[in-house]
Amino acid sequence: MKSTLASLGAGLGLLIPAVPAVAHHSFAAEYDSNKPVTITGTVSKVEWTNPHARFYVDVKDSSGKVTTWNFELASPNVLTRNGWRRNSLKVGDEVTVSGSMAKDGANLANARTVTLPDGKKVFAGSASEGQ
Repeated sequence: MKSTLASLGAGLGLLIPAVPAVAHHSFAAEYDSNKPVTITGTVSKVEWTNPHARFYVDVKDSSGKVTTWNFELASPNVLTRNGWRRNSLKVGDEVTVSGSMAKDGANLANARTVTLPDGKKVFAGSASEGQ
């Protein structure tokens, strides 16, 4: 009985590291590089988390209705190596983001470039075209 319990525990222990890998997705599974999108709006939230940093942009249409877009970036580690800092994007910043839309048509995109309030264009460090 003890050896069966030990074997079960060891088996479960080996599966735990695989959980994050299963949860991660490829660019092609979620985004469509043939559906480019460019959005200009105000940053409403920034999440500096793994496996991908994210930020949200509020966009007002001509009637004043606000739509929130969710943009995926690379991991914080990749962004840092590319010169980004935790405060590169701040809530309230007016930005223009270019990327690839989600396949399901949601207000979700994989960011390719972000034009900051000072006009500087930065590479988002996430998936590249053709992936």
